[in-house]
Amino acid sequence: QVQLVESGGGLVQAGGSLRLSCAASGRLSSHYAKGWFRQAPGEEREFVAAISSSGLDTAYADSVKGRFTISTDNARNTVYLQMNSLKPEDTAAYYCAAAGYSSSWAVREKSDYRSWGRGTRVTVSA
Repeated sequence: QVQLVESGGGLVQAGGSLRLSCAASGRLSSHYAKGWFRQAPGEEREFVAAISSSGLDTAYADSVKGRFTISTDNARNTVYLQMNSLKPEDTAAYYCAAAGYSSSWAVREKSDYRSWGRGTRVTVSA
């Protein structure tokens, strides 16, 4: 069983930055591909960014490309999401997720993820 705990959310003005962290624990959790998703009120949960098990491959949603950066510290078993140039439309609950397998490629599909954190809220004011 993989446990994921997100932190780092908060309230920020448009144009500002936040860094989200996701601490993973559980057997083999450090080997799994991981990703970030977000869900705004009344909306579907959507893909934001993903990173392969090694950290060498990453993928981003078009809406965040060039502004967000996903990274991993495998020694700490922690995944980060650096969010710059934030916009009001980035306001959502952000969820960390772990695929149930090791992958050389970043995993975009929500259905591939087996473990989810409880989320951290990000609010961007205009």
